[in-house]
This record gives sequence, C-alpha cells and structure tokens, in this order.
Amino acid sequence: MKKNFKYSLMFLIGLLQISIGAQEVITPEKAVKIALENNYGIKLAYTDVHIAENNADILNSGYLPTVTGNAGASFTVNDVDGETAQGPISRGDVESSRYNASVDLNYVLFDGLGRSYNYKQLKETKQLTELQARATIENTILQLFTVYYNVAEMTENIGAIEQSFAISKDRLLRAKYQFDYGQSTKLDVLNAEVDVNNDSITVMNSKQQLRNFKRDLNLVLGNTLNNEFDIDSEIAFNTLYDKEELIQKALSGNVSIMLANKGIAMTELGVKNQRSAYLPTIGLIGSYGWNQNNNPASFTTEISTVGLTGGLNLRWNLFDGGNTITRVNNAKLNLEAQQIEKERILVTLERDFNNAWENYLNRLEIFKLQEDNIKTAQNNFNRTEEKFKLGQVNSIQFRLAQVNLLNAEVNRNRAKYAAKIAELEMLQISGDLLNTTF
Repeated sequence: MKKNFKYSLMFLIGLLQISIGAQEVITPEKAVKIALENNYGIKLAYTDVHIAENNADILNSGYLPTVTGNAGASFTVNDVDGETAQGPISRGDVESSRYNASVDLNYVLFDGLGRSYNYKQLKETKQLTELQARATIENTILQLFTVYYNVAEMTENIGAIEQSFAISKDRLLRAKYQFDYGQSTKLDVLNAEVDVNNDSITVMNSKQQLRNFKRDLNLVLGNTLNNEFDIDSEIAFNTLYDKEELIQKALSGNVSIMLANKGIAMTELGVKNQRSAYLPTIGLIGSYGWNQNNNPASFTTEISTVGLTGGLNLRWNLFDGGNTITRVNNAKLNLEAQQIEKERILVTLERDFNNAWENYLNRLEIFKLQEDNIKTAQNNFNRTEEKFKLGQVNSIQFRLAQVNLLNAEVNRNRAKYAAKIAELEMLQISGDLLNTTF
C-alpha cells in the first residue's frame, strides 16, 4: 500500500512538473487570429469602418424630411391710451398674452441631384474605409510575421549557441585534465576559459534579445500573452507560384490599385455633385399649429387659431459670382490628378512585384546553399574534433571549426526566415496575402 502511494505521489509530482514547465505554443494561425481580434491598429481600423457605415446610412443621406416642434409664450403689461368708435379709452396696467405651438415639416423634393451624388459618395467612402482597413490588416500581418520569425530565428540560434557553449565547456574541462597530467600548457587552459566566457556572454545576450522579440510580438498581438510562450518554427515554402498569374492578381487585387480606383470613382461623383449646383432646388414645407392671443385692450379680446399650412418653394442660384464654375473646374482637375496617380501606382506596382519576385527566388536559393553549407561545416567540425582529440590540430584550429559551424547555423536560420518574409511580401503585393494559409 505504501509502495503504491509512493508511486502515485511520484507520478503526480511528475505531472505537476510537466504542467509547470509546459509553455503555450503560438502557431502562425493562432497568432493571426489573436492579432485580428486584439491588435490596436486593427481595432482602430474597425472603428473607422463602423463610422463610415453609419455615415452611409439613409439617416445621413438627406433624403428624409426634417420635422421640428416649436412652442412659445409671451406676456406684456402696458398702459393703453387711444380712440375708439365709442370714444376715448385709457387704461393702466393692461395685461396681454400670446401662446403658440406648431409642428413644422421641411422636405427637399429636388436639389439638382446633389443629394443623390452625395449619398453615393458616402457609400463609396464606406468601401474606401474598408479597403483602408484591409491595408492596415495586411501591414499588421506582415509586421506580425516579421516579429514572429525574429522569435523563431533567435530561438533556433540560441539552440546552436548553447550547443557551441557546451562544446567550449567540454574543451575547457579537457584542457584542465590535460594540464593536470602535464599533457598541455596553462596557455591552452586560459584560451579555453576565454572562449567559454565569450560563449557565455553570447548566450546571455541572445536570451535577452529573445525576450525583447517576444515582447515585440506580444505588442503586435495586443498584449494578450504572458511572457512564457513558445512559437512554432516549422515553415514551408511554395515553389510552384506562377509569375504571370500573380501579376494579374496584383493588377486587380492589390489594395493600392483598389484604393486608387475607389478614389477615381469618388472624384467622378464629386464632379457631378459640383455640377448639381447649376440646377434649382425645390422644397416642400408644411406646418400644423395653434396660436392664441389675449389682449383686453383690443377690439377682439381673445383670438385662437388652429390650422394646417403647406406650400412649395423654389430657389435657383442663377449666378454666384463664378464660385460654382471654379469648384467644377477644380473637381475636374482633381479627377485628372487621381488618374495620373493611378498610372504612377501601376508602374510602381510592376517594379515592386518584379523586385519581390526575384528577391524571393534569390533568398530561397541562398537558403538552399546555406543548408548545404551546414553539412560542409558540420563535416569539417567533426573531422577537426577527432584530430583535436588526437592532438593533431591545436586549439585555435579547433575553435575556428567550431565558430564556422555556429556561423553556418546562424546564417542558415537567417536565410530561412528571410526567404519566408520575402514570400509574404510578394503575396502582399499580389493582393493574395490574406488568402494564404499560414
């Protein structure tokens, strides 16, 4: 019984240690989900979209009438002197009062179609804001993975650095044994100690840099994580992209092109809106009101009226000093500027895509070469280590092979994540970033 209890206790302790030591793993998919829900910039972009949706509602269109309620009362006290058909009249401190209440309606029947164009502009503005939010999301996703892969790269670098640190400590231990048995000099021990200290500093600096990168990642994720988390460093590359297909996607789906097209559409509506000022405005007015006047000094001491009034009004600005003409001409020039800007964006987009395409292929090829370089550096280190143990190479040669292996691993990690970022940048330019499976 005691033996079973002992084993159960050990098992529970083991589970507790595992749960304490386990850290949350943030996968790329999970990181994207967290960023979309909690990133501060994306939250602000969503707020702008909601505001634009409110502005594009029928309640903000000008199509609905305005209805106002009015009410008032006034009191006066006067001395009255006058002549009537019955003779002179003279009274002091005569009180009179007036009361009124009404419900008034004002509705624009026709305003030269300006209201229609303005409403369409509000809808276009809503779509423009949605595109701006998409641009914010794309930039945030790219920023997210830049920091995410910084964490991944530094994590793998630390693994290589700690492995090299272990080799240096083993070399120091070996040098001390050899010195104790008279097989080496004190200089070998001192050189080994220097290398151990340098490697120890490198480990400390790398871990501090990793903590900084994790804080940067947490900031992009809206500060939703604790400091103890790991990330998934497994990545895959797509080598089956079709360049012409991506170019066509860029020309139709790149957010900069879509923003330019939306800007042109809004400016065209702006020209029509300004032209509407040449036409008249026709309005409908109506009122239902009650009025009561009390005046003892008048021939009629009390008058009350209740009734409905209505009518039409027309206002036509025949000439406003040329202001409308100026606004229309400026709107046309603004439209030309928008079209020129689109041409500039198209030329820039083509250049940026070609740069991104070749940059991705170049970095992918560098990554493959760095992987081959790892094999060479590892083979060189293994051979040098064997000869070092046999005394056929000195500590300087051994250290050089060790550093070369570490540099090869660090360069391979840098090349791998640089190639992945280049791939994401290419997808962003092609407008296909948000359709990617991360």
